[in-house]
Formats: sequence, structure tokens, C-alpha cells
Amino acid sequence: MSGARVADATGNWVDTRAPSWSRPYLRLSRLDRPIGSWLLLMPCWWSAALAAGVAGDIGRLPINIVLFFVGAFAMRGAGCTWNDITDRDLDALVERTRSRPLPAGQVSVPQAAVFLVVQALIGLAVLLQFNRFAVMTGIASLIIVAVYPFMKRITWWPQIVLGLAFSWGALMGFAVTLGRIDATALVLYAGSIAWVIGYDTIYAHQDAEDDALIGVKSTARLFGARTHQALVVFYGLAVVLIGAALMLAGARWPAWIGLAAFAGHLVWQIRRLEIGDPALCLRLFKSNRDAGLLLFAGLLVDAVMRAVN
Repeated sequence: MSGARVADATGNWVDTRAPSWSRPYLRLSRLDRPIGSWLLLMPCWWSAALAAGVAGDIGRLPINIVLFFVGAFAMRGAGCTWNDITDRDLDALVERTRSRPLPAGQVSVPQAAVFLVVQALIGLAVLLQFNRFAVMTGIASLIIVAVYPFMKRITWWPQIVLGLAFSWGALMGFAVTLGRIDATALVLYAGSIAWVIGYDTIYAHQDAEDDALIGVKSTARLFGARTHQALVVFYGLAVVLIGAALMLAGARWPAWIGLAAFAGHLVWQIRRLEIGDPALCLRLFKSNRDAGLLLFAGLLVDAVMRAVN
């Protein structure tokens, strides 16, 4: 039973190489499909690079990049495990998710809870490498993570709450590097939230029909045929706000090239999207890692240039 595959994640390394006993846990943490961890990581890396540029010091940037990488994967795994615990009954009603470890009976709720604690402790170990202000900032995000799974039951805008959680890293880079959260960090955070609302709307279109049947709300169902127009608004807002953050930070031309590449990628997504094609929606959603890396590359080069000049 533990070796059974998950419907929306097949043919990956977990299915083919991981020991059978470990597969349900690796699937709970989504290590069989790490795109969510990458998307959680992107705002962390953006802010780390941008804050290093503001400080004119990249001495700790490499270690911060590594720590954010480990922390993002650990905490995304913990968040997904919590989400699966709270959503296990709903997941059993959706074709794409009914074969996940909890609704499929591959692990029990107590076993999943223990695994959640283990992942959270790894995240805490990473967090404790930072200054006290950053530690408190990181802990504050847990409130949003805890309430997110319940939002789709009560609001058409659960993607906003997801944006608040997945964009928290936009604040963490400044907290870690500068020991403060200033206007630049807040504007970057707002831009990242708009980006998350956009890409998770694309993702949610995979389940729109099932969600309608079981009464789960999402921006995909809310926007429906107007999704392209909504993406223009949210992706456009993301680019404008991130650009404002670059201005406030005094960023140089490499950062602006990164933002332009990021914007170009978002335009491509909107033009390519067909909301009735779940496989395409998933591909476009996953492509946001590449969009985020394009922006990060520009911010990283900018930070290096400002540090050496």
C-alpha cells in the first residue's frame, strides 16, 4: 500500500528510487514534486539579494542562500503535511488528490503529525542561525500557515492567504541581513503576494470542476472565464510593485533586466494559458520557478556589483 502512486505525481524519483516505507512521508512533504518549495524559496532569495545590495555587503549572502534553501524545503514540507491533515476528507472527494497518503490510508494522522513536528524542527534549526529579529519574524509566519487550509472553506480568496504565507520570505531577507523590515521589504512582499495570487489561480484551475462539486472556493472559480484579465491585473501589479521595491532599494541595471525577464515570462504565461487544459495549467504553474529565478539572477548580479564597487 505504501508504494502506491499519487495520481498527480507519478514517474518521479520517489516512485522509482525511494524505499517503499519512506514514500508516503516523502509525498506528504511533496519531495516528489518540489515546485512548491521552489516557489516558497524565490521571495527569500529575492529579498536576501536585494537586502545585500542595500547593505553593500555580500559576505553572508552565500550562507543565507543555502539556509533559505534548506528552510524553504523543510517548512514547505511541514506546511503541506499540515494541509493534508486538515484536508484529508476533502482530498478523498477530489480525483487528483484522493490517492494522497492520508486519504489513501498509507499513513495515519498521528504518524503524519509526528512527521510534521520533525520537519518543523528542521525549519527551526535553520531559523535559529539568524538574528533574534529574524527568528521572531519567521515564527510569526506560522499563524498564517496554520489558518490557510481553512480559507477555501470560507472565502473565494484563499489565494490571498497563500500569498501572505508564500511571500513571507520577502520580509525574511531584510530581517536576516539588515535586522529590520522597511518600506522596500513591504513593497517587495506586496509584489510577491500579487504574483502568488496569479500563479495559484492557474494551479487551482486543475480542480475547478471538483471544487465546484464539493463546495471549495478559489479565485479560479471566482474568475472563471475572466481569468486572463485577472492575471493581467495581478501579474501586472506584481511587476509594478517589485519595480517600486527596486527603486526604493536603489537597484542598478542588472536587477531591472531581471525584472524585465520576469515580466516577459508572466506575459508568456497569460498568452499561453487555456483554463480548460489541466495539464497545461500545471506546466504554466511550474514555470513560475523559472520566472522567479530570472528575477533572482538579476538581483544577485546587482548585489555583487554594488558590493565590489
